[in-house]
Amino acid sequence: MVEERLIIELTVLLLYIFLGTIGAIVGRKYGVKTSREYYIGGGRLGTFLAALTYAATTYSSFMIVGLVGIAYFTGIGSLGFELSYYIATLLLLAILAPIIYRKSRERSWVTPSEMLGDLYGSPRLAAVIAVIYFLALLPYSSAQLKGIGETIATAGGQGYYAWGILLGFTLILAWTLLAGIWSVAITDAIQGIWMIAAAVLLSGWLVWELFSNLHMTMSTVTSNLSKAGLLEVSPGQGFWKIPVFVSFTLPWLFFAVTNPQVLQRVYMPKNEKSLRGMIIWFGLFGLLYTVIVVLIGMLARAGGVALIPFNLQGKDSVTPALLNIAPLWISVIVFVSIIAASISTVDSIILSVSSSIGHDLPYDKRKISELSVAKTTIALMAIIVSGIAYLRVSYIVQLSVLSSLFLLPLLPPTLAGLLSKEPKNYNTLSWSSIVFGLLVAILLTYYVGVSNVFSREVLGLTTPVWVFIASWAPWILALNKH
Repeated sequence: MVEERLIIELTVLLLYIFLGTIGAIVGRKYGVKTSREYYIGGGRLGTFLAALTYAATTYSSFMIVGLVGIAYFTGIGSLGFELSYYIATLLLLAILAPIIYRKSRERSWVTPSEMLGDLYGSPRLAAVIAVIYFLALLPYSSAQLKGIGETIATAGGQGYYAWGILLGFTLILAWTLLAGIWSVAITDAIQGIWMIAAAVLLSGWLVWELFSNLHMTMSTVTSNLSKAGLLEVSPGQGFWKIPVFVSFTLPWLFFAVTNPQVLQRVYMPKNEKSLRGMIIWFGLFGLLYTVIVVLIGMLARAGGVALIPFNLQGKDSVTPALLNIAPLWISVIVFVSIIAASISTVDSIILSVSSSIGHDLPYDKRKISELSVAKTTIALMAIIVSGIAYLRVSYIVQLSVLSSLFLLPLLPPTLAGLLSKEPKNYNTLSWSSIVFGLLVAILLTYYVGVSNVFSREVLGLTTPVWVFIASWAPWILALNKH
């Protein structure tokens, strides 16, 4: 039965891969003769593609695997965690996206690292930030491949985990190398629609299962969740204590301006009307997807052993467990949606990072083409993240937020560069933010361990708070002197 189920899931997955590959090939007709076309589509994306590529890049297996699991085990606080990111992202987009978009057109920016280097008049800063992107986003990228591996392993057995990683590796190379951002944006559109449809179907089945087949009532559901302490948000009790909530949320709040794969997407709409449309439709997508994903985790927990009659091994095992008991057709659609979400995000990350490496690192572009360097970077990064994923390091949520932690020191230079009239006057402060913030992030992560970064306090504060303080400290000290 397990093998039959896996065969059906893989058959539908192959159909999805076929559709995605056709979409990627279609992307080639838009032309990728220049690096600007390859990386940002020449700034010619319409509202539909811009919105879905932003949404699909943002929402990954972090949601349908990671957040479902964390909602299952920790309760309603997980909704506050994810909505904090959502609200912060919309505010940052509303305020900064028009500024970034206009400046990117005026100054012909291609990469986020180029943006900061140009604002501060420092090509060296752009090169250093490109390297930071490469290193910092390895955990987040590996989390996506881990999501694929865990899903396939649960469906077919642990021996299939490595095959899941290999599948992800192959699709990364195929869909990014075919036509750059045009491949990724078109496959993102397919993936975004598939992701939201799968989440709606899975949540609908859970509602039917609980209220019809298991004959539960709303009061039974709320009572079960309340007894487990999952409907309470107490500052001093449960998982979501204030220090832990702040630790998980703080790096995530500024995702829209510190992570290059989403920041670069602000360059891509063909005009300001498309940019506004991108923000609005992303907002609608994000709210719906967030609420549904948390609902899935909460409903699964409310069903208890009557729904999932076996012990779960960890947060990342909840969604795969649901797929084993859901109707086959729903299981197949959600199975493919997990892979779709993961591939969409990792494609976007690797393409964005490779653009910064190819565009902003110093080398003789007369002898080596920029696209050659970028494509080599894509292959190298795909190999590294596949290796990390194969080792199964930490949970998906922790890996994802860990990347944002190491990008947090870029926040002060980004905000100052975009909002100040003469950012070149703050070049030294920008370097100080990056150096101090990264140093604190590396030392404390090593000291407390990856699994304790968001929970263990050092001198009364968790690691993300210390990184935030260290990143802003040079600016605060400079202001006090004046």
